[in-house]
Amino acid sequence: MSAQPPVDPRGPRFAAWVTTVVLAGVLVTSWWPLLAAQAVVFAIGAFAGLRVAPYSLVYKRLVAPRLAPTGEREDQAPLRFAQAVGFGFAVVGTLGYALGVPGLGVVATAFALAAAFLNAAFAFCLGCETYLLIRRFNPTKERALR
Repeated sequence: MSAQPPVDPRGPRFAAWVTTVVLAGVLVTSWWPLLAAQAVVFAIGAFAGLRVAPYSLVYKRLVAPRLAPTGEREDQAPLRFAQAVGFGFAVVGTLGYALGVPGLGVVATAFALAAAFLNAAFAFCLGCETYLLIRRFNPTKERALR
Protein backbone atom coordinates (compact mmCIF):
# COMPACT_ATOMS: atom_id res chain seq x y z
CA MET A 1 0.00 0.00 0.00
CA SER A 2 1.24 3.48 -0.73
CA ALA A 3 1.55 6.37 1.73
CA GLN A 4 -1.20 8.22 -0.13
CA PRO A 5 -4.72 7.89 1.27
CA PRO A 6 -6.90 5.46 -0.70
CA VAL A 7 -9.66 6.79 -2.93
CA ASP A 8 -13.25 5.88 -3.79
CA PRO A 9 -12.86 3.71 -6.94
CA ARG A 10 -15.94 5.28 -8.50
CA GLY A 11 -13.99 8.54 -8.91
CA PRO A 12 -11.36 7.11 -11.26
CA ARG A 13 -14.08 5.39 -13.29
CA PHE A 14 -15.92 8.69 -13.61
CA ALA A 15 -12.65 10.29 -14.72
CA ALA A 16 -12.17 7.49 -17.24
CA TRP A 17 -15.60 8.23 -18.74
CA VAL A 18 -14.80 11.92 -19.07
CA THR A 19 -11.39 11.07 -20.53
CA THR A 20 -13.03 8.68 -23.01
CA VAL A 21 -15.32 11.46 -24.25
CA VAL A 22 -12.44 13.95 -24.49
CA LEU A 23 -10.17 11.55 -26.38
CA ALA A 24 -12.97 10.47 -28.73
CA GLY A 25 -13.54 14.16 -29.44
CA VAL A 26 -9.86 14.56 -30.27
CA LEU A 27 -9.99 11.63 -32.70
CA VAL A 28 -13.10 13.01 -34.41
CA THR A 29 -11.82 16.60 -34.68
CA SER A 30 -8.01 16.22 -34.65
CA TRP A 31 -8.01 19.32 -32.45
CA TRP A 32 -4.70 18.90 -30.65
CA PRO A 33 -5.23 21.71 -28.09
CA LEU A 34 -7.93 19.54 -26.51
CA LEU A 35 -5.43 16.68 -26.32
CA ALA A 36 -2.88 19.04 -24.78
CA ALA A 37 -5.47 20.00 -22.15
CA GLN A 38 -6.06 16.30 -21.44
CA ALA A 39 -2.29 15.88 -21.06
CA VAL A 40 -2.36 18.57 -18.37
CA VAL A 41 -5.22 16.73 -16.61
CA PHE A 42 -3.18 13.51 -16.73
CA ALA A 43 -0.10 15.32 -15.42
CA ILE A 44 -1.96 16.77 -12.45
CA GLY A 45 -3.35 13.35 -11.52
CA ALA A 46 -0.01 11.62 -11.96
CA PHE A 47 2.34 14.13 -10.39
CA ALA A 48 0.26 16.27 -8.00
CA GLY A 49 -2.17 13.56 -6.93
CA LEU A 50 -5.67 12.32 -7.59
CA ARG A 51 -7.24 14.45 -4.89
CA VAL A 52 -6.41 17.62 -6.85
CA ALA A 53 -6.95 16.24 -10.34
CA PRO A 54 -9.66 18.19 -12.19
CA TYR A 55 -11.97 15.23 -12.91
CA SER A 56 -11.56 14.01 -9.32
CA LEU A 57 -12.66 17.40 -8.05
CA VAL A 58 -15.74 17.35 -10.30
CA TYR A 59 -16.56 13.84 -9.06
CA LYS A 60 -16.05 14.80 -5.42
CA ARG A 61 -18.15 17.99 -5.60
CA LEU A 62 -20.90 17.11 -8.09
CA VAL A 63 -21.23 13.35 -8.44
CA ALA A 64 -20.26 11.71 -5.13
CA PRO A 65 -22.81 13.65 -3.03
CA ARG A 66 -25.57 12.13 -5.17
CA LEU A 67 -24.34 8.55 -4.65
CA ALA A 68 -24.75 6.22 -1.72
CA PRO A 69 -21.62 6.11 0.46
CA THR A 70 -19.21 3.26 -0.08
CA GLY A 71 -16.56 1.78 2.15
CA GLU A 72 -14.67 0.50 -0.88
CA ARG A 73 -11.27 2.13 -1.34
CA GLU A 74 -8.46 1.78 -3.84
CA ASP A 75 -4.75 2.45 -3.57
CA GLN A 76 -3.67 5.60 -5.42
CA ALA A 77 -0.27 4.38 -6.62
CA PRO A 78 -1.51 2.22 -9.52
CA LEU A 79 -4.00 4.91 -10.52
CA ARG A 80 -1.32 7.59 -10.54
CA PHE A 81 0.92 5.34 -12.61
CA ALA A 82 -1.94 4.92 -15.09
CA GLN A 83 -2.30 8.71 -15.23
CA ALA A 84 1.43 9.00 -15.98
CA VAL A 85 1.11 6.51 -18.83
CA GLY A 86 -1.87 8.46 -20.17
CA PHE A 87 0.20 11.63 -19.88
CA GLY A 88 2.93 10.04 -22.01
CA PHE A 89 0.50 9.01 -24.74
CA ALA A 90 -1.23 12.41 -24.67
CA VAL A 91 2.08 14.26 -25.01
CA VAL A 92 3.17 12.05 -27.91
CA GLY A 93 -0.22 12.52 -29.55
CA THR A 94 -0.15 16.28 -29.04
CA LEU A 95 3.31 16.50 -30.57
CA GLY A 96 2.23 14.35 -33.50
CA TYR A 97 -0.74 16.57 -34.31
CA ALA A 98 1.09 19.84 -33.62
CA LEU A 99 4.17 18.91 -35.67
CA GLY A 100 2.22 17.76 -38.71
CA VAL A 101 2.47 14.00 -38.12
CA PRO A 102 -1.24 13.29 -37.69
CA GLY A 103 -0.78 9.51 -37.90
CA LEU A 104 1.29 9.62 -34.73
CA GLY A 105 -1.34 11.81 -33.08
CA VAL A 106 -4.13 9.42 -34.04
CA VAL A 107 -2.29 6.29 -32.90
CA ALA A 108 -1.19 7.75 -29.55
CA THR A 109 -4.66 9.16 -28.90
CA ALA A 110 -6.30 5.87 -29.87
CA PHE A 111 -4.10 3.93 -27.41
CA ALA A 112 -5.01 6.34 -24.61
CA LEU A 113 -8.69 6.15 -25.61
CA ALA A 114 -8.66 2.35 -25.58
CA ALA A 115 -7.18 2.30 -22.07
CA ALA A 116 -9.63 4.92 -20.79
CA PHE A 117 -12.60 3.08 -22.29
CA LEU A 118 -11.52 -0.25 -20.76
CA ASN A 119 -11.48 1.41 -17.34
CA ALA A 120 -14.73 3.29 -17.85
CA ALA A 121 -16.81 0.48 -19.32
CA PHE A 122 -15.32 -2.63 -17.71
CA ALA A 123 -13.49 -1.36 -14.60
CA PHE A 124 -10.28 -2.75 -16.10
CA CYS A 125 -7.45 -0.26 -15.55
CA LEU A 126 -4.72 -1.27 -17.99
CA GLY A 127 -2.19 1.12 -16.44
CA CYS A 128 -3.02 -0.19 -12.96
CA GLU A 129 -2.52 -3.78 -14.07
CA THR A 130 0.78 -2.81 -15.68
CA TYR A 131 1.85 -1.15 -12.42
CA LEU A 132 1.02 -4.29 -10.45
CA LEU A 133 2.85 -6.48 -12.96
CA ILE A 134 5.96 -4.29 -12.72
CA ARG A 135 5.78 -4.43 -8.91
CA ARG A 136 5.48 -8.21 -9.00
CA PHE A 137 8.71 -8.53 -11.00
CA ASN A 138 10.59 -5.73 -9.23
CA PRO A 139 11.77 -6.90 -5.81
CA THR A 140 10.98 -4.59 -2.94
CA LYS A 141 13.47 -3.71 -0.24
CA GLU A 142 11.85 -6.27 2.06
CA ARG A 143 12.44 -9.08 -0.41
CA ALA A 144 15.97 -7.90 -1.16
CA LEU A 145 16.87 -8.04 2.56
CA ARG A 146 15.76 -11.67 2.95
